[in-house]
Amino acid sequence: MKSQQIIDYGKPLSSTKTERPVPSGTQVLVSVNSCGVCHSDLHLQDGFFELGNDRKLDTTGRRVLPFTLGHEIQGIVHSIGPDVNEIDIGQECVVFPWIGCGKCQHCDRGVENQCPRNLSLGTAVDGGFSEFVLVPHPKYILDADTIPNELAGIYMCSGLTAYSALKKVGKIPDGEKILIIGLGGVGIMGLQIARALHGESIIVADISEEKREAAIKLGAKEVYDPYIENIDRAIKKSTNGGVYAAIDFVGSAQSANFSRKVLQNGGKLILVGLLGGSIEVQLPLLTLQGHSIVGSITGTLDEAKELLALAKEGAILPIPIESRPLEQANSALDDLRDGNVTGRIVLKP
Repeated sequence: MKSQQIIDYGKPLSSTKTERPVPSGTQVLVSVNSCGVCHSDLHLQDGFFELGNDRKLDTTGRRVLPFTLGHEIQGIVHSIGPDVNEIDIGQECVVFPWIGCGKCQHCDRGVENQCPRNLSLGTAVDGGFSEFVLVPHPKYILDADTIPNELAGIYMCSGLTAYSALKKVGKIPDGEKILIIGLGGVGIMGLQIARALHGESIIVADISEEKREAAIKLGAKEVYDPYIENIDRAIKKSTNGGVYAAIDFVGSAQSANFSRKVLQNGGKLILVGLLGGSIEVQLPLLTLQGHSIVGSITGTLDEAKELLALAKEGAILPIPIESRPLEQANSALDDLRDGNVTGRIVLKP
């Protein structure tokens, strides 16, 4: 099978040919139709996350090179192991990639995405930048019938990550607003899911005029440029003291600090993005303002099923998607790194 793989960290992916896996036991081999390109793929390609202050978090210890990225996978069940009887060969599916070790307290609680010894596809185990991907159990093979194929796959990360973060907001009191900051692939998906869950309670912010215009076309009513001087004061004034919650899909020092500035007393900052950096938190102010800072990473298998059900109802409008051949994986990663992607790029073997 053909794949695009990391051969050396910090270098472009390489085209490779390897033997197609043969599933055993409960394993399922999926023929990949499309696989989304996610910002986290950049950090894995680089081999680190930026922590700020010239510090880096090494990400090379979880995998053996060569390694295949890709975790937003849609495809067709190609073959199954002898212990599989829940699914049929030939059925279309999406793959839940956030697979745990199956032995720890996180996995027992159904939060495999938080498993410290996870076996997640495309991050710890070979993923979907390939013609085929091997899935350990049929429970991770999900039905996305009626959802367009290329869109269905990206629900497993950008959609699921946004959905899980928005669930952490809880019920929004009448008249309150929540802020979405950052309108990349996950943020633009977050806008659509937020509108499905919370109606017109959403305001958005992004430094890109193009992305702000895209947000308006997708139904955003209030759109802001966070770089405009004193815009935080204008937002606090228009929201009667600040937003109820801010979901930061950028994850930089600048975006997190901006989000905190526009929170009302008792507000919640939910950090999702992984761009990198650090912020200084004045502990007395955190207590006096009653702010909460919550990290949110991907989502659970149950949340993935909830999201797919919501999408099947037609409640979530599609985001812009650009299809490219698998062989263009490097140009897709480069465009994402340079901020030239609105919506999502999907690779098609």
